[in-house]
Formats: sequence, C-alpha cells, structure tokens
Amino acid sequence: MQIGEGEIMEFRKYQHIERFGTDEVLEIEDGTCCIFPKIDGTNSSVWLSDDGQIKAGSHKRELTLEADNAGFYANVINQDNLREFVNAYPTYRLYGEWLVPHSLKTYREDAWRKLYVFDVEKDGIYLPYDEYKPLLEEFSIEYIPPIAIVKGGTYEKFMKCIEKNMYLIEDGKGLGEGIVIKNYDYRNKYGRQTWAKIVTNEFKDKHSKEMGAPIIETKIAVEEKIIKEYCTESFIEKEYAKIVTEKEGWTSKYIPMLLGTIFYSLINEESWNIVKKYKYPTINFKTLNGMVTRKVKQVKSELF
Repeated sequence: MQIGEGEIMEFRKYQHIERFGTDEVLEIEDGTCCIFPKIDGTNSSVWLSDDGQIKAGSHKRELTLEADNAGFYANVINQDNLREFVNAYPTYRLYGEWLVPHSLKTYREDAWRKLYVFDVEKDGIYLPYDEYKPLLEEFSIEYIPPIAIVKGGTYEKFMKCIEKNMYLIEDGKGLGEGIVIKNYDYRNKYGRQTWAKIVTNEFKDKHSKEMGAPIIETKIAVEEKIIKEYCTESFIEKEYAKIVTEKEGWTSKYIPMLLGTIFYSLINEESWNIVKKYKYPTINFKTLNGMVTRKVKQVKSELF
C-alpha cells in the first residue's frame, strides 16, 4: 500500500469526546451503538511518517525520546508488531490509551504500561470496530473490546453498561472510568463523526440525585452552575494526572500551570455546551476563574 498523492502523515490530535446528552452528540443513540469501556490512561497515537519512520504522539504533540510521554515512545519503537502494522497499512493511524497511573489506580497489575487501541483512523475517518479488529489481531495488537452492542439506546441502557464496566479492573475494586458510545453511521448536525461519553463518577452523582430525595434549588449564579456541572472532581483529577505524566512527576512550581490548564480546558472544551444549556448566558470570567481556583484547592488540598 502506498500513501495517496498529496497525503501527509503527521501528528493529528484525537477528537474531543462529548458528554452524552449535549448538542454535539444529539441523537447519537439512534441506530446501532458500540459501547466501549473508557480507560484512564494517557491518550496516545502511532503512525508512519512520509519517510517511513514510526512515529508516536501524546494528546497534544508528537513525541521524542527526550519527551516520550511516560515511556510511551520508547516502548513503541521497540514493538515489532506496531512497526509491522504501520508498514503494512501506512495510511492508518492508531489511537489508544497508554495505561500509566492517572486518577484511577485500581487496574490489575498486569494491565499497566501497555497500549490499548480504541480507534483506527484512515483519511480522517474512524474505521468501524468490526473492520479494524481483525487487522489488529493479525499483528497481535491490544485493543479495547466493546461491553455491548446497543440498538435504539437510552440513558437507562447506557447506565447498565456503566455497571458492567470492569475492564482491566482488579476484582472487587469497583468500576472503570466510564463508557464511550460510538455509532459509526452517525454524523452530528455539523457533519462531524464524533463519540459520546458518560463518566462513572458523574453518573454516580446524577444517579444518586435521581434516586434520592428531591433537591430544592434556589437561584444559583451561572458561574456556580458551570463549576458544579463541568468542573467536576474527575475533570480536575484527569487534568492533574496529565501534567504529572507530561512532567514525569509533581512539584509545587506546577500549581500555576495546573490552575491555568484546568481553566483553559473548561473554557475550550465546554463553552459550546454551556452556551446551549444556559441559553447564551452572561458570564463573569474573572468570577468563574476564581471559582475554578477554589474548586481545585478543595479537590487537591494536599497540593496547597
């Protein structure tokens, strides 16, 4: 196989996975959905460069041996099966999780420091699971299998899938990070192929509220609603874990980076959802930034 004329294989960031129920993934449940376990590693990619070199990336950048994302690039260049795969399929790109400790630390001992592929991309399109599964098996590449295939999905059906997500988790250590919902025939109203997610901790919070006593809410400022809905403990822990992985450790000098990164990610990833949910609200971003700082100090009090 040859790379097509004009094709350039270089680093490409993996798409943002949207919260289920938001405007970006409206009606993704219509049709046939593959429900995958969401694992809490570091987002990684593997591809072949135009000059025939195997390359690897983190969530944000191409890797080098000097900055290799917790040992991921060093691992990739020593894996013959990955090299053989990209040589056989030079226009394909592997996306997966390099499983190193992040916020969830209940995975089995034998699960760590491995790449678990969750998507295979060709020409900007994610291949269906049934299409890429035999290709990965041919080269003995680890991949994440679906928990269930759901036709005509509902929130209740997806909640049952969350309760079944014990993929790679030690016996008796609870549930995984959440689920990812993929409908390979789906394109959102903007024409994009995208996936939805439900995070376990956020599901637990929502589910306990639904099953408990009614909650009487007084009028709450929109900034406070945003913090409650989007700047969750799991969101903060995940951004913290990314910095620890990227910097290969933690010192107090990274605190300004942590605060800035969380505020940036909140605005960058959730602005559209906030606009739609709260009907074009007027937001005092200085107030919101202060609330983010207070929430981070509350969740990660041991750092301050």
